[in-house]
Amino acid sequence: MIRTAMTLSLILITALANSADDIEWPAFGGALGGGHYSEATQINKENVDQLIEAWQHRSGDFRGGNADLFDDVSEESRTTGPTAFAVTPIMVRGSVYYCTPFNRVFALHPATGAVKWVFDPKVDTTEESLTNCRGVSSWIDEENPESRCGHRIMLGTLDGRLIAIDGATGKRCTEFGSNGEVSLSEGLNDHDAFEYNITSAPAIIGNLVISGAQVTDSYRPDVPAGVVRAYNIRTGAFVWGWNPTHPERPQADEVGIYTPGTTNVWSTISVDEERGLVIVPTGNSSPDYYGGDRDGHLDYYSSSVVAIDAATGEVDWHYQTVHHDIWDYDIPAQPTFVDLTIDGKTRPSVVQVTKMGMTFVLDRETGQPLHPVEERPVPQDGAVPGEYLSPTQPFPLKPEPLHKLGISPDDAWGLTFIDRNECKRKLKSIQTGPIYTPPSLKGTAYYPSPLGGNNWGAPAVDLKRKIMVANTHHMAMVVQLTPQQDCPAGLPFPQLGSRYCVIMAPITSSLGIPCSGPPWATLSAVDLEQGNIIWQIPFGSLEGMVPWPFHKMVNSGWQSGGPIITQSGLIFIGATMDGYFRAFDIDTGDELWQHRLPTSANTVPMTYVYQGNQYVVIAAGGHFTSPMPAGDYVTAFKLP
Repeated sequence: MIRTAMTLSLILITALANSADDIEWPAFGGALGGGHYSEATQINKENVDQLIEAWQHRSGDFRGGNADLFDDVSEESRTTGPTAFAVTPIMVRGSVYYCTPFNRVFALHPATGAVKWVFDPKVDTTEESLTNCRGVSSWIDEENPESRCGHRIMLGTLDGRLIAIDGATGKRCTEFGSNGEVSLSEGLNDHDAFEYNITSAPAIIGNLVISGAQVTDSYRPDVPAGVVRAYNIRTGAFVWGWNPTHPERPQADEVGIYTPGTTNVWSTISVDEERGLVIVPTGNSSPDYYGGDRDGHLDYYSSSVVAIDAATGEVDWHYQTVHHDIWDYDIPAQPTFVDLTIDGKTRPSVVQVTKMGMTFVLDRETGQPLHPVEERPVPQDGAVPGEYLSPTQPFPLKPEPLHKLGISPDDAWGLTFIDRNECKRKLKSIQTGPIYTPPSLKGTAYYPSPLGGNNWGAPAVDLKRKIMVANTHHMAMVVQLTPQQDCPAGLPFPQLGSRYCVIMAPITSSLGIPCSGPPWATLSAVDLEQGNIIWQIPFGSLEGMVPWPFHKMVNSGWQSGGPIITQSGLIFIGATMDGYFRAFDIDTGDELWQHRLPTSANTVPMTYVYQGNQYVVIAAGGHFTSPMPAGDYVTAFKLP
């Protein structure tokens, strides 16, 4: 009797909490097809400068350290580097849900940040190198939404598990798999724990939950398969798996082990419920910077947008953005859905930003470009022995690129003529040229770098205005291939088992200043239907890192994250080294508000309306590439 009364009370409280005027943020990207867009309008251009802190929650789940992406790696540093707090919370049915870098999940009250429950999957983080969780997913049982586990929070873990959690209580949904979980390590070849992690929120379509995984870059050619798998979200039963091998090659061997070394899907997957499509962004095949041993079949789906039939797991269409990718120009961001009118025809589209700073706009039903794409000849000289190159690469004619495509010694920059000349000498000593100049033995300048251009946090798309907003990195890196017998120990990208290891670093002067000129980060608005850049502004500053007056120089560096857009015409974004959270006017690019956070916000914010108040929420906790300290701050803002 007491339990029944408690259940009825819980249902009543949930019903009262879910006002008809509430606007949720039900998925990582705001919707199942991404976009990071909200119809909320309470916070607008006239009052955004009045925002105050509403609440802040701290989990305690972070670790410091000074590991750098390009430092030598020891076994100890694999597990002592700083955490990356890259989560975007969701708000569903009167609760805010988010995961920590250690995969604990918290349910918070939307108005106060008070903890409702916490779930701990007990991941052994001493076995993991990159501790990161970008988000969780939500599923509601349409047949019986108020039952136990009628609302499920789905979590992917660093140790390769999918776990179903009751959204109301934080308890395991034990009927899912074995005690509420399934293991994605089944069917993979032998691997170390750090080689295979789930870091992005699972995708959900109907009664299916779908996940890929992050596979360690440039570690060895036979890393675990990049298979994408679908499970029944009620029972955890396996439904289908898709391993990105050539259609004429088997996806697994005779004992069911998926073919290793295939391109993985580490970023966020989108689903089109109306068309029954699961649309995935793929990485490039391993090892990332040398493809001479790939035998062609491993490249077939690499660096591509792939549409999979949700019912069967069969490929419906795919579009490749880079042929034979040896630059690590994989697809980093969630495929974003928007209906566009181009040349008088309105079509459902997929907007895909890339590390090259190029944007591909594809028909969602066919995969064909809606704006013209041109196959152009690309450099064919300078590749290492054993490598082969694609003679052409695809270049969209529209939208305009958000990044310059290549670099030469004449582009060298410096604060003074001394460091400018130093940078010019550095660029002359390595191989430079237009984009897709191959990695070489003496070193090749990558501009855009393997970190972008655009990365996983972009873009946001205004569904009404048909405007895309994206943050772009503009810093050159040198990538050098070295024969394995000459490779030093402890490299982060050893490419073990291939002919070459890879050594890479930002191209900077002895003062630590980039040799590619500022701005080193921009924020851009693009008209997706016309294909032109509406505005592009420098983004971020060096405040707190260099003395006055140089701190006003714009530099976001390697900072990851991305924007959201509201219907009231506001852009909210962190994603800078200086630790500020900012709001911009989507029509002009004018900065309207800023707030200094405790550390950098290397994530994508979100917004929701709860009981008449609009909140904007962002996680600030640094990143393994950030100069700012690790942390665990989830902060909500609202109007007074």
